[in-house]
Amino acid sequence: MAQAMKIAIVDDEQDMRQSISQWLALSGYDTETFASAEDALRVLGPEYPGIVISDIRMPGMDGMQFLKKLMGHDSALPVIMITGHGDVPMAVEAMRVGAFDFLEKPFNPDHMSRLAKRATGARRLVLDNRALRRELSDGGQIMKKLIGASPVMQRLKEDILDLGQADGHVLIDGETGTGKTLVAHALHAVGSRAGKKFVLVSCGALEEQALAKRLFGPMLPEDTQLPAIEEARGGTLVLEDIEALTDTLQARLLSVINEQGTPGETRIVAISNLQEAGRTSEDVLRPDLFYRLAALRITVPPLRQRGEDILTLFTRLSEQFAEEYGCDAPKVSAQEAAQLLQAPWPGNVRQLINIAERAVLQSRRGSGTIASLLMSDHEEMQPVMTTEGKPLKEYVEAFERMLIDNTMRRHKGSIASVMDELCLPRRTLNEKMAKYGLQRSDYT
Repeated sequence: MAQAMKIAIVDDEQDMRQSISQWLALSGYDTETFASAEDALRVLGPEYPGIVISDIRMPGMDGMQFLKKLMGHDSALPVIMITGHGDVPMAVEAMRVGAFDFLEKPFNPDHMSRLAKRATGARRLVLDNRALRRELSDGGQIMKKLIGASPVMQRLKEDILDLGQADGHVLIDGETGTGKTLVAHALHAVGSRAGKKFVLVSCGALEEQALAKRLFGPMLPEDTQLPAIEEARGGTLVLEDIEALTDTLQARLLSVINEQGTPGETRIVAISNLQEAGRTSEDVLRPDLFYRLAALRITVPPLRQRGEDILTLFTRLSEQFAEEYGCDAPKVSAQEAAQLLQAPWPGNVRQLINIAERAVLQSRRGSGTIASLLMSDHEEMQPVMTTEGKPLKEYVEAFERMLIDNTMRRHKGSIASVMDELCLPRRTLNEKMAKYGLQRSDYT
């Protein structure tokens, strides 16, 4: 959910503070007022979740001094300056220092609201980008997004931790929708380049000329973005859809890699999304480039190989969508759990995300089943089954684990409530939680 934006109003005149605050509050903003710049500076830090509206002429620290202090703390904090008649030159100077905009008295309240909307939108974008950068540099947080305890996922996580510490270029392949870009983020976050540049280019989204310019340049005077090879220097350059590179661009990329000599300067992570049956990245890339990129290799497992991870993922996703849509997450029956486990999942995690969202929406309407969603995705499937069957015991255990996990989450780790709802004695619940690797501390 988007973070609520605040507006700090700084003015030594009480009537002005109150009138601005009341108007913005009517427009839906959370406001706080300060009688002086000194008071405001005690609250306004680099991560202030909002914007500032300040008068220029104030006793003590005036608006210009206040603005310079704020810009020193956080140059991306939007500050709207209020000026009196004849103060326009001072307002222009404030814009040069870093003010977002200015309002000249007497000002139109609707204009102020529109300006506040634009400034808070800009602030939200800055804070979201900062949070994303922190997340991408936090290996622990991003590894938590690789949900699952199946053997193939445990191996994937071990591979990421091992290869993240290595220096070679990496080739990530696997079926569409398995989460290869997330794996690329994780490789960057757990390695020595965490906190350095992470640049992602989708090779399949640009035509050859535009892609060549994005990757290699040259920069023109009007360009504000460095070529990706330069932008990623010292960090990680991720090339999605590497198979979309033409022979000419493959040769240029190989030349850059050879000039660099070792991956120590910039690491290239290539992602292959080949969808044609029977073809691989080795078939479409020139051999010398393929072997340079595939010095280290990760194959992301398809969802159908991840066993009861499917139920764990479905539960987490449906809970997230239920919160987003303001309703309860759908309860999964034993039959529906078996159907989720049996489905072939050609669209992998991406397909599961869509199914979970649609399950929440139809549950809110009080109609439909998970089986109908699976069948509507693949009408030719009769019945919804994988090519490999599983023993009944595995289906029962997977459902049992999901049921205990869901109940623990709903009751926030209250053992007594879970025992009561599932009609289980304490010893049996403890044994089953130990068997399935569930810990009460994960829910409290």
